[in-house]
Amino acid sequence: MTLPEADALTPRLLTCDVLYTGLGGGQSPGGVVVVGETVAATGHPDELRLQYPHAREERAGEVIAPPPVNAHTHLDMSAYEFRALPYFQWIPEVVIRGRHLRGAAAAQAGADTLTRLGAGGAGDIVWSPDVMDALLAREDLQGTLYFEVLGPFPEQADEVFAGARHHLERWRRLERPGLRLGVSPHTPFTVSHRLMRLLSDYALGEGLPLQIHVAEHPSEPELFCTGAGPLWENRMPALYPPAFAQVIGREPHAELTPVRYLDELGVLAARPTLIHMVNVTQDDIARVARAGCAVVTCPRSNRHLECGTFDWPAFAAAGVEVALGTDSVASGESLDVREEVAFARQLYPQLDPRVIVRAAVKGGHRVVGGRVPFLRRGESWQASHVWPSAGQPPFAGS
Repeated sequence: MTLPEADALTPRLLTCDVLYTGLGGGQSPGGVVVVGETVAATGHPDELRLQYPHAREERAGEVIAPPPVNAHTHLDMSAYEFRALPYFQWIPEVVIRGRHLRGAAAAQAGADTLTRLGAGGAGDIVWSPDVMDALLAREDLQGTLYFEVLGPFPEQADEVFAGARHHLERWRRLERPGLRLGVSPHTPFTVSHRLMRLLSDYALGEGLPLQIHVAEHPSEPELFCTGAGPLWENRMPALYPPAFAQVIGREPHAELTPVRYLDELGVLAARPTLIHMVNVTQDDIARVARAGCAVVTCPRSNRHLECGTFDWPAFAAAGVEVALGTDSVASGESLDVREEVAFARQLYPQLDPRVIVRAAVKGGHRVVGGRVPFLRRGESWQASHVWPSAGQPPFAGS
């Protein structure tokens, strides 16, 4: 055996602050023993030092784990510039003013970015058919593409649903292993009660995953409580019924919340993934837990739009599966979930960092339907298993 060959087989002990192997709850601190290009062992660094006393030890970085999943984004907004503004200022000044930037080209660029980042998968909200056609054709994209549907007029629900179903049935023939189709009724206040039920019942019957934006801004619970407030005042009246009660098919009242509305409408029975869930009550959290729904939080977007802070500890205590997403680059700043993890670790100092890393990997895969890869004895080792810290280059070790 030549010297280079012998050196290549010398065990290396790579240490980190947080190790998540895809199994259990993680290790902190953690370590991985690598021989050649194969994982030989994982665990606490002290135990690995005893088992492999001749291993060459290296500090790899803060986190060693499989690639994280971006469980909620809008790739067709990838040509937008990032701007941090209050929610009701951001919508007209960024979303509406930049709507000419949306489309297939932007979505393709966003998907290219996810590939470059080595994302473990994505849950993308798709606004238009041409974007769906473009993304379904990509072989390097993993996860779920959710076709977004809006329609606040109950009397138009059947027509809107028929159009959405026509598209969905065509696209289902283009699904492949690793990339599946889903549905996203936009929000409880932009989709009428009838259309919401049609979409959720259809998704449940067809086995299609659902994502719904819920309780992102404080004005949303206010709308369900009073039927008025900033969210209703800032709408475009020509695109909505005269009264909010017509949208939801009932009168708002003091104890009604967006989550309770979806639950009583029967939508939570389809186990949709609920996005944001920032402005909720303890009863809302209990309803979500009973229904078995997962939640995706986008901490940077929520902070940049001044929407509030997701109560992660309360959801974790209730046993709700949590995943992480970046939202669009217009509000989330980037598509890199590792940056979302770093921000979340600062935002939630009381949370065990292993909980946050696990959410980015296992929580994300559970939301978008992926298979969680494992870091265990006999598996191939990749340098991408070491997550680069903010502002740092990727780990160079092979």
